Amino acid sequence: MCDGIVGSLSRLVAPAFDRNGNIWCVDIAYGRLFRVSPDGQFEVMITYDGEPNGLAFHADGRLFVADYRHGIMVFDPTSRRIAPFLQRHQLERLKAVNDLTFSSTGDLYFTDQGMTGLHDPTGRVFRVRADGSVELLLSNAPSPNGLVLSPDEQTLYVAMTRGNAVWRVPLLPGGGVAKVGLFVQLSGGIGPDGLAIDREGGLAICHIGLGTIWLMSPRGEPTGRIVSPTGLHTTNVAFGGAERRELFITEAETGTLLRAPVEVPGLELFGDKTAAPE
Repeated sequence: MCDGIVGSLSRLVAPAFDRNGNIWCVDIAYGRLFRVSPDGQFEVMITYDGEPNGLAFHADGRLFVADYRHGIMVFDPTSRRIAPFLQRHQLERLKAVNDLTFSSTGDLYFTDQGMTGLHDPTGRVFRVRADGSVELLLSNAPSPNGLVLSPDEQTLYVAMTRGNAVWRVPLLPGGGVAKVGLFVQLSGGIGPDGLAIDREGGLAICHIGLGTIWLMSPRGEPTGRIVSPTGLHTTNVAFGGAERRELFITEAETGTLLRAPVEVPGLELFGDKTAAPE
């Protein structure tokens, strides 16, 4: 079962939960960040000259934003100010970032998609260590999009939208990657967009163009399918609700926020933790 809890918003994507149970999401077209209370009340937290697309909370409460136009931004929910965090790698500007996620130690992973695809597989995946150092992990990706870490954080899963696949990226202890492989090959629609991961390592994969969220076991076996009751552009997904046993899904075609119950609860994220005092 999948039901809509809000609708009629423009290009709604990127659900993320704060520690108070509010859902945050963005409107790419109009540069807006929304906070949605547990009872479904929307509040515009900021409107700025940008194209926000992905969200991830830091343990200190700051909201990191993947912005197509400006790179990685940081929003302070208390002051309601947004500022640049990362716009270049070495001397080169980022193509156009898409999504981001944190490790349990505060390392930031993000995708730099731009206009890449099978015709130009030069999309990139980066890691920004907690100490600020930047590492390029992949540079041959066909439209890298959503990404999540496995529960043991030894594997990064990345949605390759125009390749219609999810890649499995083993992370080496000393840095870099090894023997990147194809984890799930999809067909039809446009391709996988946002990802979320449960406590057992199973994936929830938004398949834009099919209005579907595929549920996959840690071995890459399909275990379920959630179908949008509204449009076909299911873009992003996050676990929330009681014990994280609901999936909250953004459907960009109709600007609707959907939810669906699941059996396996979502994995705790870095933003769910409380930062240790310095």
